[in-house]
Amino acid sequence: MDTTHEVFNQPAPLAGYNLFETNRPLGDALKHNAPQLQLDPLRSLGAEIGSVGMQTHARLANIHPPVLHTHDRFGRRIDEVEFHPSYHALMAAAVGAGLHGTPWTGESQSPHVERAAGFMLFTELEPSMLCPISMSYAVTPALRGNAGVYADWGPKLASRWYDPRLLPWHDKPGVTMGMGMTEKQGGSDVRANTTQAMRAGSDGWGERYAITGHKWFFSAPMCDAFLVLAQAPAGLSCFFLPRVLPDGSRNEIRIQRLKDKLGNKANASSEVEFHGASAWLVGEEGRGIPQILEMGTMTRLDCALGTSGLMRQALSLALNHTAQRQAFGRPLIEQPLMKNVLADLALESEAATALAIRLARAFDHPGDEHERLMARLLTPVAKFWICKRGSHFAQEAMECLGGNGYVEEGGEGVMARVYREMPLNSIWEGAGNIMALDLLRGLRKGDAVAALAHELAPARGSDAALDRLADAVPARIEAMATEVEARRLAQDVALAVQAALLVRTAPPAVVGGFCASRLGGDWGHAFGTLSAGVDLDAIISRARPQ
Repeated sequence: MDTTHEVFNQPAPLAGYNLFETNRPLGDALKHNAPQLQLDPLRSLGAEIGSVGMQTHARLANIHPPVLHTHDRFGRRIDEVEFHPSYHALMAAAVGAGLHGTPWTGESQSPHVERAAGFMLFTELEPSMLCPISMSYAVTPALRGNAGVYADWGPKLASRWYDPRLLPWHDKPGVTMGMGMTEKQGGSDVRANTTQAMRAGSDGWGERYAITGHKWFFSAPMCDAFLVLAQAPAGLSCFFLPRVLPDGSRNEIRIQRLKDKLGNKANASSEVEFHGASAWLVGEEGRGIPQILEMGTMTRLDCALGTSGLMRQALSLALNHTAQRQAFGRPLIEQPLMKNVLADLALESEAATALAIRLARAFDHPGDEHERLMARLLTPVAKFWICKRGSHFAQEAMECLGGNGYVEEGGEGVMARVYREMPLNSIWEGAGNIMALDLLRGLRKGDAVAALAHELAPARGSDAALDRLADAVPARIEAMATEVEARRLAQDVALAVQAALLVRTAPPAVVGGFCASRLGGDWGHAFGTLSAGVDLDAIISRARPQ
């Protein structure tokens, strides 16, 4: 057979490296926010997640999506979702790393920060299966509203054993949980929910209800239990709804179909109906909204963390490709315009990491009033801004790879998977407008202006543009605290806090580049518009994953 050409100048894949040890921005963020944190578990996780084996599991879980079986071959209703073995391998790894529940066990001095770093590392795989991990993390505090359920399920939720079987909770070493909030007619407006809850007795888990209705987005339907919203006699309320009842029978949950989504392929997002399903009241009747908001705070943190992790992976892929790919006689990474793009992406990625880890720190100190206010304010800010930047970031990083970045190739094209996944975190748990409005609500809780001033104070005097923005924040809060300008306000707060954090965690080249571009008034609409005075080489060197 004739040979027409030799394959050369094609970069080797980015594989077999320690994601944690090579992530300097994450390491410096941890030193600042949790200096006493023991890093060995994260090093181990970074090595595991960076391995070829785990990358293969992420690819296979994405290209072999879950399959719904409504009935068995004899015609019995079973409502089961079948996953590829790689999905279960990924779930076992995430649960084994404690990404679902360890912050509630008291095992770490900075549990939310440690878990946040691990969650970011795991997201770099683009495994598309972290939804049940995030939901299990978020529901645990709310579950305390039912002492009987929490006594039985709390220890199982914190277990590092993953068991995918549909069995009663008492026959499993560990469990996972999901949520069911959204209905066809309401979307984010859960007050429009029509699903009904009727009292059906009481037992050791408290008041029992029969749930009849539907959920339009019901992610991870093979979880062991769910927190759902339904209309009770006193109003919208929160209920604990197990997949398998204590006597071993299946609860009356009917999986109608699985969603065919743009990305997030490994996760089984579903539509379900409840036909008198048994559920137990969590908290008080009519208090469902406050409980959902509490859970939403945790899952919104994970949206910011997840996008930050995907940014880091996209940046690493771009750096890996451009360091090896030759064009016009030299590597792409050495060419001035490409340097500008890569450095700009690196600034965005590091700023996202700094803000996300700072937000996680706030959850480690619930008794501190300043940290409580920061959690309230920075949750919608980080969710809004980091997730909004994600899709733009992924598109620019993909362009660094050219056509190779656009190719799926059976899941081997990680950049394409990242690109498809990016918009989801911006939509999940409240899209941009919901976050901007939530910031306005947060500004009415305590002295928000004083809290932000205190947060920015340590960075004062380090950069003139940052000082000007910090000076302007109180007036901007006063002038922009309206729905029309809420998005701009969220952006300004995000940029100010990111810059202040970088002053304390990043080298001068990163601080100078970020402040000059994002705060200095000459910010371009595309990545790669940094000014000539920015130290591009130093920024790129810090970001490279080798």
